[in-house]
Amino acid sequence: MGSISDPENKQNKTNTKPPGIRLLEYTKSTNLSFKTHQALVLIITFLAYASYHATRKTTSIIKSSLDPQSPGNSFLRSSKTLSWLLGTGWAPFDGSNGTELLGDLDLAFLFVYSIGMFFSGHIGDRMNLRIFLTIGMIGTGLFTSLFGIGYWANIHIFYYYLTVQMLAGLFQSTGWPSVVAVIGNWFEKSNRGLIMGVWNAHTSVGNILGSLIASYFLKIGWGWSMVFPGLMITFVGLLVFMFLPVNPESTGVDKDKDKPAKPEKIGAEVTEPLLSLNMNHEKESPVGFIEAWKIPGVAPFAFCLFFAKLVAYTFLYWLPFYISHTAIDGEYLSDVAAGNLSTLFDVGGVVGGILAGHISDRLNARAITAASFMYSAIPALYMYRNYGHISMTTNIIFMLVTGMFVNGPYALITTAVSADLGTHKSLKGNSRALATVTAIIDGTGSVGAAIGPLLTGYISTKSWSAVFTMLMAAAFVAGLFLTRLVVAEITTKWQDSRRGLTAGVRRLAALDV
Repeated sequence: MGSISDPENKQNKTNTKPPGIRLLEYTKSTNLSFKTHQALVLIITFLAYASYHATRKTTSIIKSSLDPQSPGNSFLRSSKTLSWLLGTGWAPFDGSNGTELLGDLDLAFLFVYSIGMFFSGHIGDRMNLRIFLTIGMIGTGLFTSLFGIGYWANIHIFYYYLTVQMLAGLFQSTGWPSVVAVIGNWFEKSNRGLIMGVWNAHTSVGNILGSLIASYFLKIGWGWSMVFPGLMITFVGLLVFMFLPVNPESTGVDKDKDKPAKPEKIGAEVTEPLLSLNMNHEKESPVGFIEAWKIPGVAPFAFCLFFAKLVAYTFLYWLPFYISHTAIDGEYLSDVAAGNLSTLFDVGGVVGGILAGHISDRLNARAITAASFMYSAIPALYMYRNYGHISMTTNIIFMLVTGMFVNGPYALITTAVSADLGTHKSLKGNSRALATVTAIIDGTGSVGAAIGPLLTGYISTKSWSAVFTMLMAAAFVAGLFLTRLVVAEITTKWQDSRRGLTAGVRRLAALDV
């Protein structure tokens, strides 16, 4: 292991700084503070994952344009010219099995995404996350755009769209383990729940942005609904490459003193905090896949997320389609209106993610919070299905409430819980498990995310009520997987309260004496 004072080692550390930060520090003639680095991390990772979700959301918006069976398309179907110009009905998705084929596309994307997630976490703990994330974002932009190019190239081969979706899913899998690992490197556990709850709004913001962009461009052709978000994520990927600092050690900043941990003048000795930080970092070795599964809490939260994401991603991919097929106050909405209305589900998701993070911080009880939200999602789903069609007002209210309870635990588990478990005390301070643990939890959840939309594609042709029954059952099972952890948290809090009461009684007794 090289000495910390080794000039070659110094040069390697300097080279890990993003070029954009080196340029900023050169321009200002001073190094950026620790808090400035934290702000950069929050902003850039927020933009990065919002762009991931914006590209992911677009396929749900163009579904009704590819499959012309939507009631909202009745006028457009009457004109072949308008149908071609506006992209309403697109072979091979315009046949009797169009809905099933769209479900197959979702399955292909999410299946490859979930498998790729496990490998992405493994790779992410072993290479520069900034480079890894940049490659993933540019690849995502390329294959998202290639899907849309099928519109102008007049491609009607199902396997073209299937292959493009699978490759897009592979590159999308690089995102989540990377951004959570970076956030976990820069923020302590004590306030992670609230910070990551607010930060996790990128998921809903990305969904909203993707819905609005795709709905807007749907008027001039569904190809633009894919190409524009693809170009957007490519641009954000370049920002990541230029400005994202992966961890404090690589940038040479001191957490405690909130200033650059570097010699004040040429020839001075390196300060002790930086020495110990880098030595600890060099001693760390990546945690293995099986070893990460054995970390207490990883398996229960992973399987809980399996069912939580099954529910969340069914809404992500099918909510606009469901809205356009459901008469609200006796009227069917157009594809554009349905896409815009569906964004309110994600608005509720923003509130749910922040609320779940804040509550779990205050209670110091991640499992209790996540399970409570999952159980509350059951009546919310029931109310939305059975009463959401009465009027636009009731639809909006129940959609907001459902989004809050569905996305709240999903956001909590994929952010604060993953970061907590990735820095679990059993790892003895080794921080090189964050990407692997995050990948295990979110990868397992993504398998459920693949199954939910696939089943919906087939079940919805028979009954949407059956789809909602499936979602309610999934929410219930998700809560059940956390039962043991919930009992453990309740027991711990009961014991803590008894110890506090006993200590108080003893103090009163001592005062009487």
